[in-house]
Amino acid sequence: MTEGPAAITGVGLVTPAGTDADSTWEAMCAARSLEGGDPEPLAGTGAWHSLRVPALRPGQLTGRGTARTDPFIRFALVAVAEALAQSGLDPDSWDGSRVGVVVGSAFGGVTTHDEQHRRLERQGAAMVSPYLHPRALINMAAGTIGARYRITGPGHTVAAACASGASAFGLGKTLLDAGVCDTVVVCGTDAAVTPLVVSGFARMGALSEQKATDASRPFGADRDGFVMSEGAAAVVMEKPAKARARGAEVLGRLLGHADTSDAHHPTAPRPDGAGAAAAVERALAAARMSVRDVTTVNAHGTSTPQNDLTEARLIARLFPHGPSVTANKGLLGHTLGAAGAIEAVLTLRSLRTGVLPPIAHTERADPGLPELDLVLGGVRRHDGNVAVSTSFGFGGSNCALVLDAG
Repeated sequence: MTEGPAAITGVGLVTPAGTDADSTWEAMCAARSLEGGDPEPLAGTGAWHSLRVPALRPGQLTGRGTARTDPFIRFALVAVAEALAQSGLDPDSWDGSRVGVVVGSAFGGVTTHDEQHRRLERQGAAMVSPYLHPRALINMAAGTIGARYRITGPGHTVAAACASGASAFGLGKTLLDAGVCDTVVVCGTDAAVTPLVVSGFARMGALSEQKATDASRPFGADRDGFVMSEGAAAVVMEKPAKARARGAEVLGRLLGHADTSDAHHPTAPRPDGAGAAAAVERALAAARMSVRDVTTVNAHGTSTPQNDLTEARLIARLFPHGPSVTANKGLLGHTLGAAGAIEAVLTLRSLRTGVLPPIAHTERADPGLPELDLVLGGVRRHDGNVAVSTSFGFGGSNCALVLDAG
């Protein structure tokens, strides 16, 4: 297996800040609080705020039957369509056997499951939709993408909780490195702002209880939990030689990645951060980079007391030279399995434009955390070229991506 950078030639985003990459990026830089979503899933949970994807524009979601699929599939289709359009690839003419699709998701079609369970209770088994499983199985986003674009190479779904989207990036690069594929469509997607999922996180004490649209405050002194959200991100990955040969614009590169497991606790990170640190160190080694090559870190930054403390200690220990640190969940909330993919796309945009969006809503860093060079208050110019994006999830999942501007 010949390892090398994976060229990113197309990106797509669907987030509460916008249903394409440009609108999301503009909102990230403005850092103004987003309007909350449907309050129904929050009723009685103790959580006061969630974020939902705005209505799709006419023409963004096409194809017979797609409007009736689960939102996690719809978001993926829109993000993938944007990424493919930007890449300039024509699925009607490619060799689909040399193309793969990898999707990361934590929850899959939980909206459909909730709806159909309520129908079962109210109307009986005879009224459960025969499309329940085709709409809800966690691999159906990958399957739907593959069928739409004639992708007959590998089709994989990564389930690594909130590290799923980032891990999907890593698996996509692995398929290229192994020579199995020349092109991989990678996506992270989740749409889990539902009564049951929200209630589960609320009962754990993971959600913010603040009655404010700026409740998500990564690394903030007044943080108390995350804000539930939803969305998707997609990229087109290619071998650099293939991208160059067809004259494609390279938007950035995935240089290295690594996944590790804490083997510690179902939900809590290891207090010493050893598993997360190993992921970062191995990703840098795979990228043939040192810690001092890293000029910015896009942190997992959930706005929960324990995650932010563990991660801040990790960043301070691994990167004593003090790279700038940002975190996208301040504005976007926690999109769960989509988060790592969304953050990787935004990191690539930062490297390409030389602009770091601020950590929205965080006005004052927690003095109990190690001192970090947090991007607060407004956008910051950045002239570095190498970034690390970290993602962590329940079950002890850790993933680190090393990215550059190409």
